[in-house]
Amino acid sequence: MSDTVSLQQGGTQLVVSFGKGERARLLHAGPDLATCTASDLTRLGDRQHAPGGPQVPIADSLLNTIGTGFPGPPGLLCHREGRDWAVDPRVVQVAASDLDLSIETEDRKAGIMLRHDLSIDPVSGVLTARTQITNTGAEPLDLEWLSALALPIDPRLDQVTGFAGKWAGEFQVEEAPLASGGFLRENRSGRTGHASYPGLYCAARSASETHGQAAAFHLGWSGNHRLRIDLLPDGSPSLQAGELLLPGEIRLASGESYRTPPLHCCWSHEGRGDVTRRLHRFVRAITPQRERPRPVHFNTWEAVYFDHSPDALFALAEAAAEIGAERFVLDDGWFGERRSDRAGLGDWWVSSNVYPDGLKPLSDHVRALGMEFGLWFEPEMVNRDSELFRAHPDWVLQAEGVEPIASRHQLPLDLTRSDVRDHLFAAIDALVRECGIAYIKWDMNRDIQHPGGTDGRPVLHRQVAALYALIDRLRDAHPELEIESCSSGGARADYGILTRAERVWTSDNNDARDRFAIMRGAAHFLPLSLLGNHVGPGRCHITGRRFDMAYRAGSALFGHMGIECDLVRESEDDRSLLADALALHKRHRALIHSGSYHRLETPSHLHAIGVVDGGRNKALFQIAVRDRHPHAHPPRLNFAGLDPERRYKLACVWPPQHASQPRPFAGSALMDFGLQLPQTWPDTCLIYHVESSQ
Repeated sequence: MSDTVSLQQGGTQLVVSFGKGERARLLHAGPDLATCTASDLTRLGDRQHAPGGPQVPIADSLLNTIGTGFPGPPGLLCHREGRDWAVDPRVVQVAASDLDLSIETEDRKAGIMLRHDLSIDPVSGVLTARTQITNTGAEPLDLEWLSALALPIDPRLDQVTGFAGKWAGEFQVEEAPLASGGFLRENRSGRTGHASYPGLYCAARSASETHGQAAAFHLGWSGNHRLRIDLLPDGSPSLQAGELLLPGEIRLASGESYRTPPLHCCWSHEGRGDVTRRLHRFVRAITPQRERPRPVHFNTWEAVYFDHSPDALFALAEAAAEIGAERFVLDDGWFGERRSDRAGLGDWWVSSNVYPDGLKPLSDHVRALGMEFGLWFEPEMVNRDSELFRAHPDWVLQAEGVEPIASRHQLPLDLTRSDVRDHLFAAIDALVRECGIAYIKWDMNRDIQHPGGTDGRPVLHRQVAALYALIDRLRDAHPELEIESCSSGGARADYGILTRAERVWTSDNNDARDRFAIMRGAAHFLPLSLLGNHVGPGRCHITGRRFDMAYRAGSALFGHMGIECDLVRESEDDRSLLADALALHKRHRALIHSGSYHRLETPSHLHAIGVVDGGRNKALFQIAVRDRHPHAHPPRLNFAGLDPERRYKLACVWPPQHASQPRPFAGSALMDFGLQLPQTWPDTCLIYHVESSQ
C-alpha cells in the first residue's frame, strides 16, 4: 500500500504517492484542490488496459525513466560505457515538512541515487523542483540529460506561449496550440539567450488575463537549456526542463553528483494575469533588492559611445543631476586602449590617455552632485588586441581543432580557471574601492559556441557556476554593491542570475515604440522594478525612427527608469519635459515597483498595462497608441485590478497636453464599461492616475 504526502501553500497543492521499494508518482501539481484527498485522485485516475498496450498500464513517475517502460520521453538519460541505461529507481527515503518535500530513489543495479527536492513558496505559491543524481557505482557515469522533473500538465492547458526574439528585439510573445509532437525550445548560446527564453506559459484556450486555467514554468539557469512539452500517447501533456548538456560534459566519477537548475512552476484558476503577479512576488523575494527607492539612472552609452572626454562627462553629469537623475553610470570605453570594440577588452585599468587623473575626479564630481557612481564591465570577455590576451592566450575557451567564431572582435575567457577568476576579482575589487563604485553594469556581448576547457572537454556547466561564484565573491566583499545583468541587452535575464543581480538591462533597443512590446513580454516573468527602461535619443540608433520627448519619456516611466541620451544636445524645452517625467516617476515609483501588475486586453494597435497598490487604493495605467486607430473613434479602455465597489478619481497625468483634472467614477464602471480614449496621433503614450475617493 502506497503512502501519500501533500503540500498545500499559497494556493498551490502538490500530492505525491510513494512506497518504500516502489516508484514515486506525482498525483497532482497545480492549484489547491481544497478538500480533495489522495484517495480521490488515485481512484479517479484508475485506468483500464489499452488495446495494443501493456497488460497493466504503466503509470508515470518522477522522471519517467527508460527502465520503467513509460511510453514517453525519459527525464533521465545516462549510461556507463553503453551500459546501465535502463534505469528504474525506487523509493528509499522520504522527508516532508509543511513547505518542503525530499524524495530519495535508487537503482542499485545501475549504481544511481536520485534526490528530488520540491518546495512551495507560501506567499506566491510557486513550486520549485530540483533533482540531484549521484553515481554510486564504481565506474564513471556519463550523463546526457536530466530534467528537474517530468511534470504532468492539466490537459486543459492546451495553449502554449513562448518567448523568443533577437538582439534589440527580446521577449517577443509567440502563441501556439499544443499539438501532436508537442513543443520544444532549446538554447545553445551559452547564456540565457535572445532567441529562446527559458520560460513558458500554458493556458486553456478560453483563458484570459483575468479568468480561466493558466500556468507558467521557468528554468532558473544562465546557460544552455531545454524546455519541452510532449503530448503523450494518451493525449496528456508532460513538461520537462533542464540544462542542455554538451557531449561528454558531465561525467560523474564514483561518488560524484550533479544537480539540475531549479524549475519554477506556477498555476492559477484566475487567468494569466494572476500567474504573472504570483511570479513577480516570488522574484521580489529571491532577488537582493534594497529596501529603498530604485535610483533613476543616467547611462553614458548613447550619449558618448567610445568618445570619452572628462570635460564632456563632467558636463553630462551636471545636466543629469539638474533634471533629477540619481545614479550616473559610465559605460564602455574608459579602460586600456578601448577606443572601439576592437581593442582593450580585458585590460581593466583606467586609460591614462583619456583619464590622466584616473576616474576618481569624475566619481567624486558625480557624488558631489548628489548621485551614485556606477561603472560598466564585461569581465567574461577579452579582445585579441589587448594586453591580457597577449599575456595569457591560453585563458580563453576553445574547442580543439575548431576555428574560434568571430563575434564583436572578442573571445570568452575560461572562468573555470581559478587564476582567471582571481585576476578578474582583483581588478574589479580595486576599482570598486578606489572610485567608491556603488553599481556595476555587468555585460556579456556574445554567445559562447565552443566552451572547451584546458582538457578539451566542454565546460559550459562549470563556466556558469564559476560566473555565479565570481559575482558572489564580489558581493560578499562589497555587500552594498548593486549589479545589473546586461548581456547585449536582455540575453541574461533568468531567475538564476537574478538571485545575485538587482536589475536587468531589458534591451539595447531604446526605440520607444518597440520598448512597449519588449517590456510587456519581459514582465510575464520579471517585475517592473528589475527591468531597466531608458529614455533614448530623439533618433534611435537601431531603428532610425524619431520620437518626441513626451513619447520617449512616457515609454520609460514604467520600469526602472533611466536616461541614455546626450542631454547637452537636447533642447531646453525637452530637458524641462524630461525633468517633469522624472518627477512624475519618482512620485509614483513605489507604486510602479511594488504594485500588482496588470496587462490590459486591447486591440493590437494599443499596448496597455497598469499597476495597482495592495489595498486597491491607487493605480497607474500606461496606454501606448502605436498606430492609427482603425475606426473613426478610439476604443474604450477597460481598466483592471480596481475594487468594483469603490469610487475613484481618474486623471490623465501624461503627456502634459492631455493632462486632466481628477473626475469621479465607479470602479465597476472603469473596469466593465471603460474609458473612451481621446483622439491622438500614433506614438502617443497616455498615463492615467486612479485614486480611491472613499
